[in-house]
Amino acid sequence: MQALRLWTLLATYAVAVGQNQGQKNQECPKLNAQMPEFQKKTVHIKDPGRVEEIICGLIKGGAAKLQIITDFDMTLSRFSYNGKRCPTCHNIIDNSKLITEECRKKLLQLKETYYAIEIDPALTIEEKYPYMVEWYNKSHALLIEQGLQKDKFAEIVRESDVMLKEGYENFFDKLSEHNIPVFIFSAGIGDILEEVIHQAGVYHSNVKVVSNFMDFDEHGILKGFKGELIHVYNKHDGALKNTEYFKQLKDNSNIILLGDSQGDLSMADGVANVEHILKIGYLNDKVDELLEKYMDSYDIVLVKDESLEVANSILQKIL
Repeated sequence: MQALRLWTLLATYAVAVGQNQGQKNQECPKLNAQMPEFQKKTVHIKDPGRVEEIICGLIKGGAAKLQIITDFDMTLSRFSYNGKRCPTCHNIIDNSKLITEECRKKLLQLKETYYAIEIDPALTIEEKYPYMVEWYNKSHALLIEQGLQKDKFAEIVRESDVMLKEGYENFFDKLSEHNIPVFIFSAGIGDILEEVIHQAGVYHSNVKVVSNFMDFDEHGILKGFKGELIHVYNKHDGALKNTEYFKQLKDNSNIILLGDSQGDLSMADGVANVEHILKIGYLNDKVDELLEKYMDSYDIVLVKDESLEVANSILQKIL
């Protein structure tokens, strides 16, 4: 009698598992038929079949296995709005009343010199690397000279033209609702970044920010920067320094990675046990020269796309 009862339980369980698996398989979407967001002209995919497979794996893993690793400037924030460039975290300070006109001119000269190198398609990451270190160190030295006051940051963020991408509330709120870890890995200025997402109402408890954080004296005046410099092309090193964070998330083996540069592709290098990873890249500048390179390295490339629509449509299927 007990054996019969056990067999009945096992049979019931097998049917339930089979039904659940069937439901999961049905949920695996065809990009063209079931995800209209992928029909936008901004969306470029080299291998749609592979992307469908990855998304299917993410769906099957569900909320329990998911984590987000993302850049901030020009990835979560907008590159432009109505034809006008939007500021990065550094630019918010550069454009503010906290610095002198002389300092502003020097910072602009540095940007004009080094940004061209950052996005030059003819140079390798290895060739760009020392120039990025130079740029950041020179910029940060100028900011330290200005004696910036920490208690002014909320005001300059409010007065700036910084904007998060369309759909950001849905993106952050849905991830918070399901307690999905969000790792924001930025070469910007962490103190400004945190103020931006705080003012936007999306700095939830599931969000961790790793960036260049300022060091202030007892009067709240900038005296330096904490830790080692994070720039656009050394995120691999930074990712490996955050292995403790990723170890705590050992069960979160499915990753959606969002970035806007070739350097962002290494942001998940600190994750030891990757099962499925979907890499979404925003291409904002020098599109003709860089599109092919981006399509070779990112699974999905979004060209001059100022929304989180594609990411949100994928999250809608997973969560």
